[in-house]
Amino acid sequence: MNVNGEQLPMPYVVTRSCCADASCVLACPVNCIHPAPGEPGFGQTEMLYVDPRTCVDCGACTTACPVDALKPHTKLTEGELPFLELNRAYYDTSPHADRTPMALVPPQRRAETDGLRVAVVGAGPAGLFAADELLRHPGVSVTVYDRLPTPYGLARAGVAPDHQDTKQVTELFRAIEGQPGFSYRLNTRIGHDLHHADLVRDHHAVVYAVGAATDRRLGIEGEDLPGSASATDFVAWYNGHPDHDGAAHPLDAERAVVVGNGNVALDVARILTADPDALARTDISDRALAALRASRVREVVVLGRRGPAEAAFTLPELIALAALDGVDVLVEGWPEDVPADATPKTAVLAELVARTLVPGRRRIVLRFLTGPARIEGDDRVTGLTVVRTELRRADDGTVRAVPTDETETIETSLVLRAVGYRAEPVPDLPFDAETGTVPHERGRVEPGVYVTGWIKRGPTGFIGTNKSCAQETVTALLDDLEAGRLTAPAGPPVTTARPDAVDLDGWRAIDAAERAEGRAQGRPRVKLLDREDLLAAARRPASV
Repeated sequence: MNVNGEQLPMPYVVTRSCCADASCVLACPVNCIHPAPGEPGFGQTEMLYVDPRTCVDCGACTTACPVDALKPHTKLTEGELPFLELNRAYYDTSPHADRTPMALVPPQRRAETDGLRVAVVGAGPAGLFAADELLRHPGVSVTVYDRLPTPYGLARAGVAPDHQDTKQVTELFRAIEGQPGFSYRLNTRIGHDLHHADLVRDHHAVVYAVGAATDRRLGIEGEDLPGSASATDFVAWYNGHPDHDGAAHPLDAERAVVVGNGNVALDVARILTADPDALARTDISDRALAALRASRVREVVVLGRRGPAEAAFTLPELIALAALDGVDVLVEGWPEDVPADATPKTAVLAELVARTLVPGRRRIVLRFLTGPARIEGDDRVTGLTVVRTELRRADDGTVRAVPTDETETIETSLVLRAVGYRAEPVPDLPFDAETGTVPHERGRVEPGVYVTGWIKRGPTGFIGTNKSCAQETVTALLDDLEAGRLTAPAGPPVTTARPDAVDLDGWRAIDAAERAEGRAQGRPRVKLLDREDLLAAARRPASV
């Protein structure tokens, strides 16, 4: 293989944001995948990278990867070819000269934990990674609580249905569930069915991994009109979240507008412009699929206040967007002083600018230097008035988008805000309203009470970020255990105050029912959308 004039061996290539569980790193016999555990950036970078100069093309990484993120370079599609250079370029700035296999992986801590009983509140990736870190120690029992009848949080209800490869991270979670000492108490609301004091009384420690359940608002006139909604709610709707089963979003106009340009905004834009027949092969909600089949939306405008170099979406998501079949991607609002090769993102965006549009195709418009000013309409959304912005750099180097006097109104019946998640206060825990987090020190709120995930660090990072976040929190918990700062439970744990709580067998029965219906329709699964249907499935044997 030839890269920039240099002849290299045939490498494997990371082709998307990954789970960062380090399975591929551990499997690699020549330590050519970085950043590895213990190295700067592990769990924080958008993805891991294979060094093409040292990859020996053995394929051990691809068999270890739980989300199929690795491919041999000979199997890359045309749309995935940019990942080849992306992997190589990482090593220009991060050469990783030490090639001793796994030389930088810290040794696994082994604490005296026999009889340690921990409650984890939240069954999403953050909670399950915390359970996994705890269950690595012998004699630990972990009960994971969640208000929903199903686990996996945003891995089930947040990852877009056209990203089925990313959803394969749930196979990791299934392995965690199978460990000795693991149990579920799903469909149980902490603060209602059980309280913080109950958990503290019945466990040595409680770890809160409740995430960020609400969204940030725009704070503009008309935001509460029908047709104005959060992308958070829209994503939950098309992913079959039981709390959003009855939602209705107007898809009766040819244009929709998404405010914000992070990964969630790109997800929404892709789903709104996707071929319904392709979506029908995924685990999308049947009700959302029916609505999308009847949709009149032909164009989705994605607004960003700042310029292309400051866009919030990740490079892997942008590359995937550029590779879409049957959808044109346009770029508008390019600042005159930003060169095409300013960043890897601008290089991809510049390639999109140069493309020839195909008449009749659906389109996604990435519009920069544009902010929302007012949502128009009397009894429903009819348009969005936007304002042109300009970038100004402060003395400290930060870039701000400043509104100008130039405005226009974009006709639309659907405005979705995708400007970030926000956590809600946790009953009986301190809360910092400005950051939307529980104050802590390395995950420790106080001895015996801990946080991990978005409630700890804010809504940042990727699925894999929760692993390193959980490791830090569990380290603090074990430090407290070894220092004698944890209080022994008063007695056996309260099973639940709710008679229809769902345990591990109940979840496996739900999972089996959804997968069985999926097999019948040629899909990964067909989600049960109604809470009562979920609970009825939980009461049936998993073999049904």
